Amino acid sequence: QLAAVDGVGPKIAHSTYLFLRTPDNVQVIERLAKHGVRLADDVEAQAADALPQTLEGLTFVLTGSLTQSGMKRDEAGAALKARGAKVSGSVSKKTSFVVAGEAAGSKYDKAVALGVPVLDEAALLRIIETGEAPTADGE
Repeated sequence: QLAAVDGVGPKIAHSTYLFLRTPDNVQVIERLAKHGVRLADDVEAQAADALPQTLEGLTFVLTGSLTQSGMKRDEAGAALKARGAKVSGSVSKKTSFVVAGEAAGSKYDKAVALGVPVLDEAALLRIIETGEAPTADGE
């Protein structure tokens, strides 16, 4: 079951399985729990706090400086991921959108060359706020 989780392969799953079956490790986990360390999220609370995954299946690349919002690129990326998007560090034909801030460089150039839609920071802010990506006609 663990190996079926996205990003976990058979080696990590097996290693985790063995770790959790070692008595010394189980004792450490039990002591941490006894001292108030929460080892599992409350699934119901997590589901209630989760944003709709409206950007699932889309891949964004952020380039340049984001100056209008005061956000750093990693913060903007986290906001996109919270809506289900993937955020990549490189542009490819599979990239859905490139967000170009000030002083965007080679990623912007590659997006234009590949025909990947390029958005400005205002469009990024609308996406983060509404959870809706622009349509093919730019809205």
